[in-house]
Amino acid sequence: MKLTKFNAIHKKLNAKMVEFAGFEMPIQYPNGIINEHKIVRNKVGVFDVSHMGEFEVRGNDALNFLQYLTVNDAAKLNYGEVQYSCMCYENGGIVDDFLVYNMDDHYMLVVNGANIDKDWEWVNKIAAKFSVELKNTSDDYNLLAVQGPMSRQTLQKLTDVDISDANMPFYTFKKGSIANVNAIISRTGYTGELGYEIYFKGDEQTCEKIWNAIFEAGAEFGIEPTGLGCRDTLRLEKCYCLYGNDIDQTTNPIEAGLGWITKLNKGCDFVASDLLKKVKEEKPARNLVGINILADRFIARHGYKVFADGKEIGYVTSGSMSPTLEKPIAMGYVAAAYKSIGTKIEIEARGKLFPAEVIKMPFV
Repeated sequence: MKLTKFNAIHKKLNAKMVEFAGFEMPIQYPNGIINEHKIVRNKVGVFDVSHMGEFEVRGNDALNFLQYLTVNDAAKLNYGEVQYSCMCYENGGIVDDFLVYNMDDHYMLVVNGANIDKDWEWVNKIAAKFSVELKNTSDDYNLLAVQGPMSRQTLQKLTDVDISDANMPFYTFKKGSIANVNAIISRTGYTGELGYEIYFKGDEQTCEKIWNAIFEAGAEFGIEPTGLGCRDTLRLEKCYCLYGNDIDQTTNPIEAGLGWITKLNKGCDFVASDLLKKVKEEKPARNLVGINILADRFIARHGYKVFADGKEIGYVTSGSMSPTLEKPIAMGYVAAAYKSIGTKIEIEARGKLFPAEVIKMPFV
């Protein structure tokens, strides 16, 4: 099991550690997931997400390669901009969802930690057709996500880079420094709140220096460390897909509600583009929807079957208690005929059926 360079800090803070994506990661700290969730929604929290993977793409065909590999239009990316995208297998199933950074002289892909090996194999397979140089730099980068309404005021104390809305809009980045350490400062995140992700290289001492500087800067705003547990509840409230739950190799981006990043008219073919065009034209047979649980204290878990009109119509992909709404929420795939908001459905668990309904996404 791998350790991030913040591991000793997490243990010193008495975090509950679990295995995730091959790493020992903090799922929560002593104050608990609900507290951490509310800290991010109302103040500022810090996630160690150093388990994420980073690939560099260089060469004459770098853009053409990305255009063929990814569903989004990488040609729209200017230097300093970030793009949310995904890549598919030939059958339309999703290999992974990830971020693409235009670094000027190269591109950087930031992929899910649990998928690094699989993604690396896939991008190399596709790269064989292009004049590109790929480098897996996943072990080189440390990554902190500083998220919440007070994240900007916290980080602005530590950098000369202007990270205001005007200078750093959503999904852009700047190269600069945090606490005098060279870093990529990115206006991105997985919580739905104002937030930044900080990529930097260095050893445990460098990591401790940056961690301590951020917590000192955020002390007046009630900053707290936050773990993977509340990262999941935060993203679910915003209906952000989680690979392995809501999307995977058996789902395509059209049915998963990712048609907005699937640019079928970007001027070139890409992996599975013909198939995805057909899915869009004929309409998907199922759709990912938001689910409002109508039964008290019932949590719909991944894999629970969904029923309507006395027949099975789908399954739950993600479910949890919403700390913001103080009620259970879920997402899942249902047959297209049942995707309309307000449709009454039932979820099976422990041999019983629990009432629910399709609701508009996101939840908050």
